[in-house]
Amino acid sequence: MLEEKYDFYSPSNIKIHDLDNTIKDSLSVVERLDYFTKVHSENVSNLSARICEYMHCNNKFTIHCLIAGYIHDVGKLFIPHEILAKNGKLTNEEFEIMKTHTTLGYEYCMKDINLRPYSDGPWYHHEALNGTGYPRGLRKNDIPYSAQIIRVADEYDALVTKRHYTTHVNISETLKDLIKDAEPPKNIVALDQLKENEHLGKINDKPLKALFKAVIDDILYEISGVMNYVDYLNSQIRRLENIMKYEKKMLNAKKPTQKDYYKTGMQLLLEKGETLDNFRQIYQEYKDALVLRKKRIDDLYNEIKIIKRLKIHI
Repeated sequence: MLEEKYDFYSPSNIKIHDLDNTIKDSLSVVERLDYFTKVHSENVSNLSARICEYMHCNNKFTIHCLIAGYIHDVGKLFIPHEILAKNGKLTNEEFEIMKTHTTLGYEYCMKDINLRPYSDGPWYHHEALNGTGYPRGLRKNDIPYSAQIIRVADEYDALVTKRHYTTHVNISETLKDLIKDAEPPKNIVALDQLKENEHLGKINDKPLKALFKAVIDDILYEISGVMNYVDYLNSQIRRLENIMKYEKKMLNAKKPTQKDYYKTGMQLLLEKGETLDNFRQIYQEYKDALVLRKKRIDDLYNEIKIIKRLKIHI
């Protein structure tokens, strides 16, 4: 059976290799990151640029977010491998070390004249609008807008990766978690300073709304890919049904020459790995796969409906 494949993120994403050659050498530092951090960096870069596009940002700012998003985790090059690769929750001490990747990434960028303009990505992407982020606990207007966009892309991709999504079915649950970070808590705090901080969420709702639009487009892209696979399954089912028709004629034929004729027709329709003994089993596998893909298409359309109903209450 032909394998079903598609990129989780839309192929319309901007790619790093489309950038100006003058910065390519400096950006190659990302290749030194571990595989998962490198892929995450690529995803955050592409998502940041797409969020900018949905927000109708100008091209210069979009490219800036693309590059700053690409190198946002460059500081992890200097974090001990045993912390980066640890399975399970980090200890308080380990988390404090992990948090330094923001400052370390900033310092690395400041030493490279090509990366210096994009140091906002590494330094600010864990800052939160309500002042609860790190490394400096900055608040709304003190955090560059580019970093506010990168944080939305960063959190989304981290959740998608953690939950091992291979389809957008149930992706609305991830968006609901991001909404929680955009909305202020409903509890009342006593101290004025805390109250001032709490009335803001952690992430900016405008890039989050733009992300919703990007995710819907990605779901439509996945639906298109699944529909193409459904067409393939239907063609294979029709082919195997033709084999069954030849088989019926062969069983009903009285002359050996006729039986041989229909048997040859059956064999000509078989594909690699198929035999006259197993084609019925393969036929059923195609039928089962078709049912699952049709259900996924329905589920994906339902995800779009859910996402369109999601509201951010600021």
